[in-house]
Amino acid sequence: MTSARIYLDIKLICIFLVWLNGPLFSQPEKLILVDALVFDGQRMQKDWVVVCEEGTISYAGPKDAFQGDLKNAHSLEGHTVLPGMIEGHSHLLLHPYNETSWNDQVLKESYTERALRGANHALKTLQAGFTTTRDLGSEGAGYVDVMLKKSIEKGIVPGPRILAAGRAIVSTGSYGPKGFAPHVIVPLGAEEADADNMVKVVRNQIGHGIDLVKVYADYRWGPFGQAAPTFSEAEIRLIVETAASSGRHVVAHASTAEGMRRATLAGVRTIEHGDGGTPEVFRLMRDRGVALCPTLAAGDAIMQYRGWRKGVEAEPPRILQKRRSFKAALDAEVTICAGGDVGVFSHGDNVRELEIMVDYGMSSIDVLRSVTSINAEVFELDKLGYLREGYIADLIIVKGNPVEEISNLRNVVQVVQSGHLVAGTR
Repeated sequence: MTSARIYLDIKLICIFLVWLNGPLFSQPEKLILVDALVFDGQRMQKDWVVVCEEGTISYAGPKDAFQGDLKNAHSLEGHTVLPGMIEGHSHLLLHPYNETSWNDQVLKESYTERALRGANHALKTLQAGFTTTRDLGSEGAGYVDVMLKKSIEKGIVPGPRILAAGRAIVSTGSYGPKGFAPHVIVPLGAEEADADNMVKVVRNQIGHGIDLVKVYADYRWGPFGQAAPTFSEAEIRLIVETAASSGRHVVAHASTAEGMRRATLAGVRTIEHGDGGTPEVFRLMRDRGVALCPTLAAGDAIMQYRGWRKGVEAEPPRILQKRRSFKAALDAEVTICAGGDVGVFSHGDNVRELEIMVDYGMSSIDVLRSVTSINAEVFELDKLGYLREGYIADLIIVKGNPVEEISNLRNVVQVVQSGHLVAGTR
């Protein structure tokens, strides 16, 4: 096939997509929004005006203080305007394990397939109202997540802003895929490192363009397959210090109390999962300024894949334990980030995590703060997470009031990213 024919085929596909969905990328528009409830990142406001111009919020405040012309304003009575939501824990290159097992995704899906899936997942994420995401590990796909991030930044494909962790770091012998004969060498879902090469591994990942470092502080490698710590506190601290010299943070997968304790003392920015957290560990996290990203929806999904009939059968021990640990974190006043480990469950269903956070005892208004301003602050996302003058015009419009019913976040009417209307939302 000639290059001219390939070009023609691509052009026809693009024309079809535009005809089907509207333009993938609009020009930044001037938007004047009135009559909606406005969640500004901290609290719900009434009788506000929100104005977006040239990709920036030029006004967000009381209607009676607005000095501009409202004749072209969009009346949104019965709707809520919020900052673009921020997904705290995703894997854009994974898809639900009840479709294809994690092992088979790592071992049998090509980088090309995973990249294409990732682009589809990115669009679904954006259309669901999540304009930014932390992608915490490519799970065996090298630095495809970094390349996907760059493709979105170049405007090649639509998607959320991505903070990419690349390959992630595990201790030698701890991670999978496993269970093969000793003579069989299989690719791993992350990069192994130990004290003698830790600095080199971190620096090499930084050189490949990651935005943050992910380390597995524990993993299921105990004598009976239970989770147990992997790296020592000193090893994790070396990762943190090496990353910090380049201006990057470290996040830690940790589900045991000891793994969480070591990672917290070593100076990581967030703990991911935290299933086995104790009141003592959560108080330590609070005192050290380490946030928790609880990923409630992942365990909820996995237990259903294993046969639990949610809402029909009693909650299994894993779910009951997660409820207890999440309550302990709330009681200790740990900073809670919103992140569901999406990829374990379907992309675009990100609100599932927020619904479970409410079900497990967090107030709706605090969940809204977590998924907007708190995530922005913890992840150091400048000019995001709030509806304020001078901030980036990332916002969403939903039907209904999510404080009254958090599931109203599923009723997305329009997504705006940097002032651009996102195709596929109306």
